[in-house]
Amino acid sequence: MNNQSHSWFEAHAIAEAQERRGVRSLWSKYSAWRWPFLLVLLPTLIVAAYLYIFAANQYESEAHFLVTSEASGGGAASGFGSLFGLTAGGGMQGQTMAVPDYLQSHEAVAALGRKLDLVAIFRRPEADLLSRLWYPRPTPETLEKYFEGKVKVHHDADTGITSLNVRTFRPADSYAIATELLQLGEAQVNRMNNRRYGDAVAAAQGQVRTAEQRVAQIQGRITSYRQQGRDIDPEASGETQLKLVSGLKGQLAAAQAQLASMAGSISPSSPQYIALQQRIRSLQGVVAAQSSELTGGNRAIASNLGGYENLRVQQEFAAKNYAAASAALVKAQEDATRQQLYIVRVVDANMPVKSLFPQRARIVLMTFIALCVAYGIGWLILAGVREHAA
Repeated sequence: MNNQSHSWFEAHAIAEAQERRGVRSLWSKYSAWRWPFLLVLLPTLIVAAYLYIFAANQYESEAHFLVTSEASGGGAASGFGSLFGLTAGGGMQGQTMAVPDYLQSHEAVAALGRKLDLVAIFRRPEADLLSRLWYPRPTPETLEKYFEGKVKVHHDADTGITSLNVRTFRPADSYAIATELLQLGEAQVNRMNNRRYGDAVAAAQGQVRTAEQRVAQIQGRITSYRQQGRDIDPEASGETQLKLVSGLKGQLAAAQAQLASMAGSISPSSPQYIALQQRIRSLQGVVAAQSSELTGGNRAIASNLGGYENLRVQQEFAAKNYAAASAALVKAQEDATRQQLYIVRVVDANMPVKSLFPQRARIVLMTFIALCVAYGIGWLILAGVREHAA
């Protein structure tokens, strides 16, 4: 009996030892995979479960537009820009880039918020916890940051085309935001054009106003000069007076010549000779008086005519200056109009039908690859440390 009991205990002990060796063999077999499972496979499964079970579908609306002008500028357009025969030259590059920058600015978010309820759009009931806007009353900075994650604006410097991509949880919301953003961009371009036009034309308009004031001032001085001299046309008066003096001098010369011819034929005491002498003296007095009125004294016609001619020269110069300023204003207006920017919609915003985001398979694959790479690097580092310690 004792031998049988001893044999049974030995057999039982051997069986238990074999079982323990099997368990240890199985554990050692699978223990090498526990860390890859915990650090790589399990997180990947969690990400996949969230994406395929909880993550909400997101719909993207896309639009392409070109900011350009009719000005030839300094550079030639390329790509789609050349198809329109348009260019956004080097001088316009900064202003064309201003539109994409504006579309993601706090000003655009605020303007868009006045037309659409952005908070409600970004907090739709179907939105998942990680993708939705967390705060029902976000600060402008928080809303702008979330907006930048849902709205992407990319400008291609080679083609000059700007791509606008909007993602939300409903197709109609994406389409509405994309459409409103395009309208805001066009409104911003109009404001920029108004500022450019005003700045370009303001200086020329100032020169025209100055020239107008100068012309009016000279005209007023000429009117005052005519009123003071009581002569509507000093030039015509001077010409008339000069003709009168010339005529009187001609008559005086003729009378003197006649008197000289009569001196040898008739007596100086004859009535005809005496009458001719008196006529000559009378003509001499009239010529002297008229010549004095023409050239002598401050109120002489020659003095008045000199001041009037000076004013007329100033008037002609002011008129030419006004004409030049007016031409410069027209040129500035034409240049400003030619250089005005406008938006060409290459591809208008679309109403999305199929959900393209989140890209579940791609995200799961990228997560798995990244975790595998991280695990491999960690394993190599740990192996190196153990080998160095050994």
